[in-house]
Order: sequence, then structure tokens, then C-alpha cells
Amino acid sequence: MKIISYNVNGIRAAMKKGFIDWLVHEQPDVICVQEIKALQEQIDIEALEKIGYNYNYWFSAEKKGYSGVGIISKHQPNNVFYGTGISEMDFEGRNLRVDFDKFSVMSLYLPSGTNLDRLEFKLSYMDKFYDYVSILKKTNPNLIIAGDFNICHKAIDIHDPIRNKNVSGFLPVERNWLSKFIELGFIDSFRVFDKNPHKYSWWTYRANARANNKGWRIDYIMVSQSLENKMKNASILSEVIHSDHCPILVEIQ
Repeated sequence: MKIISYNVNGIRAAMKKGFIDWLVHEQPDVICVQEIKALQEQIDIEALEKIGYNYNYWFSAEKKGYSGVGIISKHQPNNVFYGTGISEMDFEGRNLRVDFDKFSVMSLYLPSGTNLDRLEFKLSYMDKFYDYVSILKKTNPNLIIAGDFNICHKAIDIHDPIRNKNVSGFLPVERNWLSKFIELGFIDSFRVFDKNPHKYSWWTYRANARANNKGWRIDYIMVSQSLENKMKNASILSEVIHSDHCPILVEIQ
């Protein structure tokens, strides 16, 4: 089973740039998308159904054209859960989960800390999310959390760790939280298969950063340790360009 995570930076914009044709080529079983920036009625559901993705679910932000997550699947889940049930987390549309027979998949879009107010919101969200997942893992032990965490975990995950040490996304408090989160019983799936440097999933649009590979690895597919022996591959699809992010994938047997 191939699972992909992709911050599309606007699902409608991505579709205009060839997202559907790429899906036909890539054929994931499930794709988690973030930053959809749309309401469900604004999304071309018919185009997805035409290529075999009959099960798609969307959790939009209350603010139009902002944030939002989705899960697009070839397979019908047993259950779909919109949000976390915590109102101060859910109004920006950042969590969506589907449960299958043997595992659950969550599409996650953690906030970015673009200014002091948003950093405060991000840190609060991270704390609440940690507590939420701690409880969720008791009922859903085979959990795959795929999405944009807006955090580079280690120096290898960012092109310039020295200059960015005081920038949100690479702050010690954020990196320590991600370590603590992984210690809940998750595996950073990409690093199981690829420990090389200069592997990123997001590049700023400024200063020709993508062409020069001056990026950040802030997108992850975190896989419960209980599924470790089921993982067959994980990679970053850096050649795919519909967004300032690129897709990442994991294959589970």
C-alpha cells in the first residue's frame, strides 16, 4: 500500500498544474494533502473520481482560502474523523483521520510560527496534539501520521542550520518537541531508508532556493513502531512540482 503526503499549497492551483495527471502516474492508494485552501464544494471531486479515487474527505478551515487538509483514497475506510474534537485546534482545519482494518492514517498540518502570536499558537497546538495522540494511540496503535509538521528535526534536515537556529521551524523548543513526539512510539519513515543529507521537502519561492536545493525537510510520514516491519520503502519525490513543497511517500505491506 502506497501512502503519500503532500502540502499542495492550494488544491485548486495544484490541479491546474497537473496534479491529476501526476496522480494517475503515481497511483498512491492513499494521499494526504495539506494546505488545501478551499471548501469541499470548490474542489473538482469529479476529476478525482474519474481516475479511481472515489473516497475523498476534506476538513477545511473556517477562514476561506486558508489551511485545510484532505485525504484522497482508492479504498473505503471504516471510519472518518474530522478534527480532534478540540475546538481551539479544529477551527483552522488541521487534522483528518481515516481508519482501515489494520491501521489508521491521519493528514496533519501543524501551524507555522511566522510571528510571535503564531509561534505561541503553534506551541500551544503542539502540546495539545501531543496529548491527543498519546490518548489516540491506545485505541489506534497502528497509526500513520502524514503531513506538514513545519519543523526540521535535525541539522541534516535544513540547508543552513547555523543561520536558521533562531527561526521558527528550527527552534530548539520545536525540535525537542518533535523528538519527544517520536518517543511516543513513532518512526520517521524516510530516515529508515535514507540517511543522506540535502534531502528536503520545502523550498522558499525566494532566491531560486529550489534550483539551488536550499530547502527544509518539514514534511514527515510518522509510522507507529508496531508497523516497522511492514515498511518497504520511503522517499521524497523532489522532482514533483505543483507546490513549494514536494510529495513524500511510504510503502507499507
